[in-house]
Amino acid sequence: MFARMLIINAIILACLLTACSRHTNTSGTDTGNTPPAGDRPSNTLCVAGDRAAPAAGVVALQQVFSALSFASPLAMVQAPQDDSRWYVIEQPGRVYVFDNIDSVANRELLLDITERVDSGPGEAGLLGIAVHPDFRNNGYIYLSYTSSDDPVSDSGANLVSRISRFTMNSAGTALDSASEQVVLSLSQPYGNHNGGNIAFGPDGYLYMGFGDGGSGGDPQNNAQNLDVLLGKMLRIDVDVSQAEIDSGIYYKIPAGNPFAGSSGCDAASDNNCGELFAWGLRNPWRWSFDRLTGALWAGDVGQNNIEEVDLIESGNNYGWRCYEGTSAYNPDQCADASVYTEPKAQYTHDVGYAVTGGFVYRGAAIPDLTGVYLYADYSTGRLWALNDPYGAATVQELLQTGLNIPSFAQGNDGEVYVLAMNGSIYQLVQATASSTASFAALLSETGCADSDDPTQPSSGMIPYQLNTPLWSDGAVKQRWLALPDTAYIHINAQRDWEFPVGSVLRKDFYLGDVIVETRLLAHHSDGGWAGYSYEWNDAQTDAVLLTDGKTKTVGAQTWTYPSSADCLLCHTTAAGRTLGPETAQLNRLVSDPEGGVDLQQLAALNALGVFDASLTDVTSLPALTPIDDDSKTLEQRARSYLHANCSHCHRPGGTGRGGMDLRYSVSFEAMNVCNALPETGDLGISGSHIVTPGDPDSSLIVVRMQDTGGNRMPPLGTAVVDADAVQVIRQWIASMAVCP
Repeated sequence: MFARMLIINAIILACLLTACSRHTNTSGTDTGNTPPAGDRPSNTLCVAGDRAAPAAGVVALQQVFSALSFASPLAMVQAPQDDSRWYVIEQPGRVYVFDNIDSVANRELLLDITERVDSGPGEAGLLGIAVHPDFRNNGYIYLSYTSSDDPVSDSGANLVSRISRFTMNSAGTALDSASEQVVLSLSQPYGNHNGGNIAFGPDGYLYMGFGDGGSGGDPQNNAQNLDVLLGKMLRIDVDVSQAEIDSGIYYKIPAGNPFAGSSGCDAASDNNCGELFAWGLRNPWRWSFDRLTGALWAGDVGQNNIEEVDLIESGNNYGWRCYEGTSAYNPDQCADASVYTEPKAQYTHDVGYAVTGGFVYRGAAIPDLTGVYLYADYSTGRLWALNDPYGAATVQELLQTGLNIPSFAQGNDGEVYVLAMNGSIYQLVQATASSTASFAALLSETGCADSDDPTQPSSGMIPYQLNTPLWSDGAVKQRWLALPDTAYIHINAQRDWEFPVGSVLRKDFYLGDVIVETRLLAHHSDGGWAGYSYEWNDAQTDAVLLTDGKTKTVGAQTWTYPSSADCLLCHTTAAGRTLGPETAQLNRLVSDPEGGVDLQQLAALNALGVFDASLTDVTSLPALTPIDDDSKTLEQRARSYLHANCSHCHRPGGTGRGGMDLRYSVSFEAMNVCNALPETGDLGISGSHIVTPGDPDSSLIVVRMQDTGGNRMPPLGTAVVDADAVQVIRQWIASMAVCP
């Protein structure tokens, strides 16, 4: 069967070569945005339509304010008693305002402090916004951001978390950048776990959530140390007079705080910090108040295994680093378990990797959600309801959104919104459609397979090959793309390919001569992407759509079939959802299995008319290096592999933790790996770094690749070590003398 597939692919490639010779434009000149003429096969069968609708009576997401788009939006709020406008912050350091009208076409820039904000890769940036309860009269808006003007700490970090007040100008058209009054500054020992959310509580006090200071495993035990502000929920009174400010008093301690009588944080005299409201938190990234009860709900991002949802109450200890969720993490010098407050809900990293806290729903549009706490997972896009949160607290999965969700928002009317890292805003609405399938239950009926022989694609699909494939436990893969007729691929400035709505990518996985799985990645009519996994039957005659992930023994190994949510863990928004199809991956010669003339793949696709503008001379375009290409340098081979296997998460805006950027296109120094401290734990290797020059055994990038347990990277869908790649990357690191 496998040999027959290669022959059929050879015939298709020969057709591409013929199309190339017939194409009238072979000079590589740029024709602007006019799609080039070509002999592309017609595709009316393999086209992505509507996404599968949820069952009637359950929520759906509906894009709103669709004319607007934001760069890494992290919060959206309304001013008290003013439903007419929304304020949105972008991670780089900008604040926008726009009218609360779905057809709104414009937004206004209220403040740009990008020059003050350190929004480097990872979790730094403009992280929180809070509008003062008396905003109508005083014009105060508070921002939470990270900056790099702190003295260098012992760990090498150079970061401070800052809470500042800004004042609206007299015309009400902008926040005055010169009006900044720093309320609180907090030195960060590492670059991650900054928390950063802020909000005014129903008591009028300003609440702030800070992470444990970063690295991995809370190495300084900050979350349990009551003499520091890290790993805590804080509460302060910012209503101070100008005279107090002039004398250096920028806030006061509310009388009801657990340690309100303390003279201030002082480890030497064991004085507990008066600002503390609750502690034992790892990274309370997003949290909110129930506008009816006043209760504070938080999503606390976990370490290696567990994400948790907490009901935060004054004076409570939520257990980190003694506990991760309800599991013991580092019990040394910890108290009895009864001292710590358990989460109201938790989930493991089999389900998701980074919790995003939401809101208790108090709107009118979805009556069934009234009083339900909503939260999501940033990495998978799963959205859950915590039903009866003050009682039995049962969890219900509502949606698999296909989005990276950094934050929720709630209007003054109690309706809930979702912010997505793709720059769009969505509202939770009542679903009215009955449940339908986006693709058929059998691969043969999807339109993306030959109905007589589903191991082959339908006639309108185009094959392609990669320079450096993603490692899939030794499986051999075949790939095709399908574009709707009259639709084209756009190549952006980063050389990533942006596929039009309706596109479908097909990938088949073979172990030996046995086809075990076919995956479809579809760009649906709502603009979102979704993945679908089909399991082949033993007779190799058809494949069945899986409704959830599963594992199966195939020969001598275990094969993992991903769920739809699992697919989007790797197919991230930051990487454009499609991973393999990019210029550097497809810029290669393709051999004819029949022994014919090799084909330049990009030139052939260009001639076929798949792009919205003709390519320039392909010989000048970047190309990745196969891991086994001995004619190339170790660095080219190693970095190409890391790009293909790791950069979809580890890049700016990606879902990977920390500041690594493993794209092939950046300089080695900009990768932020050489002698860089690990931000998710040292795995018990003293003195380890992400990359330690000359020492592969203390380079965690290698250690994680070699691991077959919970510390493995990539973490999903692979259980077999890629020995050849490990050897090349070990040699590359061993060859390094120093960091650049």
